[in-house]
Amino acid sequence: MVSPFNSRTDPGVKDLEILNISKSFNHTVVLNALNLDIYKGELCCLLGPSGCGKTTLLKIINGLLNPDSGSVILDGGDITSLSCQKRDLGMVFQNYALFPHMDVSNNVAYGLRRRHISKNAISQKVNNALSLVRLSGYGSRRIHELSGGQQQRVALARALVIEPRVLLLDEPLSNLDARLRADMRDEIKRIQKQLGITTIYVTHDQEEAMSIADRIVVMNEGNIEQTGTPFEIYEYPTSEFVAEFVGNINLLSGEILHQTLVLFGASFKIPEDNMPNDGDVTCAIRPERINMTNSNEAEITGIIVRTAYFGSSIRYDVQITTQSESTLIVQLPVSTEAYDIGDTVGIEFKFSDLKFFKNH
Repeated sequence: MVSPFNSRTDPGVKDLEILNISKSFNHTVVLNALNLDIYKGELCCLLGPSGCGKTTLLKIINGLLNPDSGSVILDGGDITSLSCQKRDLGMVFQNYALFPHMDVSNNVAYGLRRRHISKNAISQKVNNALSLVRLSGYGSRRIHELSGGQQQRVALARALVIEPRVLLLDEPLSNLDARLRADMRDEIKRIQKQLGITTIYVTHDQEEAMSIADRIVVMNEGNIEQTGTPFEIYEYPTSEFVAEFVGNINLLSGEILHQTLVLFGASFKIPEDNMPNDGDVTCAIRPERINMTNSNEAEITGIIVRTAYFGSSIRYDVQITTQSESTLIVQLPVSTEAYDIGDTVGIEFKFSDLKFFKNH
């Protein structure tokens, strides 16, 4: 399958390099000799569960933490030993870290004043930054007078006004409601592409990462599990962890023997061009890649035990008849035939939609 989305064959020019970065706290390894290249002009998401090390890595890049070992290279120069003030990076924190005693303009101007820029230049740059985040006319507002989304825009303007070489965003939308998060995702993407600024975006929300990133780095327990475009991460996960963490998926126990896959007691001939080795395997398939029929003569049948309506689709939990302890999740468009709890259905899928992970 060829992706119509984010299919970059040439990754471009390296802007930031993470070389063998390790970090431990109280003898607990948080980052384990990580290596990662970030390319000029891309929006790269660090995605993973809480405690996987993504925020620690961002703080090391920004100079808020020192690594135990390894180097941070920016545009070919080693910045590992530089203070955060000298790295020329912009950062938006999860809680925005705005100054409540200052109005919007003074919050945005803070970094410029520390750089001893003239008043006229500061005024022009602040106005430009507020215009960029669509807050023109808000300069005299106090922080407590702003909505959560507006505060997030102020924090973004403050990070961008200093014209950083790289923009760092640490869970910037976690304090917003679902509708605002979706709106601000679009705004961040618009601004990032308009400026062409290299951006590293930390999130634990896989939908957020999928919708905004040029490239996703999936992290787990201080390691990088997989790096790729959203399409590659979703369609071609390289581990069970990535398959489960990014989107919904069914992980099924099967056995391969002599070009045959045995799954739920049914046997399927394996195409020769897609031949895993013999032995026990875990088969992975996305819920939307499964079809249901009224046929009781299908190789795999089941009984619907639960349904959930999501507007554009319906999720069905199907208890497999031949293996009562196994439940399959199926997601169908609402335009297809609807089924009820208790219905017996046939299960169909293409062999090419199965991904295999060898059991250890």
